[in-house]
Amino acid sequence: MSNADVEAGGPAGREATTGIKPPPGRYNPSGNGPNAVAPAPPPFYYYDQAAAQERHHRTWVVPLVVIANVAMFVVVMYYNNCPANGGRRDCVGRSFLRRLSFQPLRENPVLGPSAATLRKYGALDWYGVVHGNQAWRLETSTWLHAGLIHLAANMISLLIIGIRLEQQFGFWKVGLVYLVSGFGGSVLSVLFISRNGITVGASGALFGLLGAMLSELITNWTIYSNRCAAMVNLIIIAAINLALGILPRVDNFAHIGGFATGFLLGFVLLIQPQFGWSEQVSSAKSKYNAFQIILLTLSVALLIAGFAAGLVSVFKGVDGNAHCSWCHYLTCVPTSSWKCDK
Repeated sequence: MSNADVEAGGPAGREATTGIKPPPGRYNPSGNGPNAVAPAPPPFYYYDQAAAQERHHRTWVVPLVVIANVAMFVVVMYYNNCPANGGRRDCVGRSFLRRLSFQPLRENPVLGPSAATLRKYGALDWYGVVHGNQAWRLETSTWLHAGLIHLAANMISLLIIGIRLEQQFGFWKVGLVYLVSGFGGSVLSVLFISRNGITVGASGALFGLLGAMLSELITNWTIYSNRCAAMVNLIIIAAINLALGILPRVDNFAHIGGFATGFLLGFVLLIQPQFGWSEQVSSAKSKYNAFQIILLTLSVALLIAGFAAGLVSVFKGVDGNAHCSWCHYLTCVPTSSWKCDK
């Protein structure tokens, strides 16, 4: 290895710092020839620089989703119109927010509209989905939020998780994972939701992105330069967020359903050519290895079977709790400090 290679950031230097040789055709320090590339953007935390360079997409879907969620919240609050709802004087922020003011804290502690308003504008409602021919609630509920605090937490998480994924894989893949995962979370949620309750929020879709990040790491294992750190970080983040779902008033079934859906979709949509493959360099090496193909095939089969079984069960009015006596502990564990609604 020459000092010039290290100082110039050439192949030898890259191998020394990342422990991985750059794939053929992905790096050309001279800037000339058919494989010349523009200066690379800052590398992502776990990808080697050459791999990150090929995955830098413009980000617009994630910010657009955030704007849409915020706009939807404002519209719902406008029609909620707390002051006109029985002439209440205890609406939060009534003096300056007027009809956009929040319901009393005793009714909605996260600063938002009433349950009746959420139900009217698309919240996930078991009776509406099963007996009211309102299957659209399985998706519309993911665009509603119970309150300002709920909205802020989800949108900040979406920006942190979603922008990174969209930069690497593009808008349509990340957008599809987000939408389908939200739907998958709603399907599992409606099987276990209280028959008189409602649920809203983008958490299922967010957990889908988190699940996709984990499966993307697994299926694209060969192009990561710091595999163990990436795996440990993602597992810890997923475990902490799922653990928070055992608190009351949190729909952990939507989290679990969204995570499982996103995890499977990641094997299908976020698959990348294995390390060493290049379109510019003729090679006998296949674009995807057998491990990736097997995971993709199994994931497609499980997604089809899972959605088919889930939707059939939903529209038959199956009560998941009647078939699983302990499943309610997945979404709420009673303690001396709080109780759980079964």
